[in-house]
Parts: sequence; structure tokens; C-alpha cells
Amino acid sequence: MTPLRRLFRRRGAEAPALRLLTRPGCHLCDEMKAAVAPLVARLGGTLSEVDVDSDPALSERFGLEIPVLLDGDGRVVAKVRDSAERIAKRLGA
Repeated sequence: MTPLRRLFRRRGAEAPALRLLTRPGCHLCDEMKAAVAPLVARLGGTLSEVDVDSDPALSERFGLEIPVLLDGDGRVVAKVRDSAERIAKRLGA
């Protein structure tokens, strides 16, 4: 069992629910989504996209530092130019 799955089982969740903070027209956001989506699918989780500008608190917190991948508790898993390999390692994939 991967570290991320163990973490979610301890919390009573079946699979990871991750949020990708994006902005329209952001090519880095598209790249991160392409890297993360297969990993999340392999873990049986979900990936939702949130326009960072739709939430003033998120916009203030992250500003131009997008894309940002958040776990179910709102903690940062990955930011901006993290490689697919680093993201996979953090997700335990």
C-alpha cells in the first residue's frame, strides 16, 4: 500500500481527493493536470480543478504561484514547476 493510501485509510477516506488550483489560459496548469491526472486515477482518487480567481482567499494566498495541487485538507502537495516524478513520489505512486 502506498503512503498516500495509508494516510487516507487512517482518515477513513477511500481514495485521495485532490484539488488543482488553476487559472484560465495557464499552460503550466495544463502541464500539471496532464502529469497528475493519471497518477490520481491509478490511486483511485479524484482530481478537481478550481479557478484560483474564483475564491478571493485562494487568490490572495497563492497569487501568481499556480498551479498548486492541494490534498483534501488543503495542504500543498505540489506547486508550479514540480516534475511528474516528484509529484508521483509525494503521492506515493
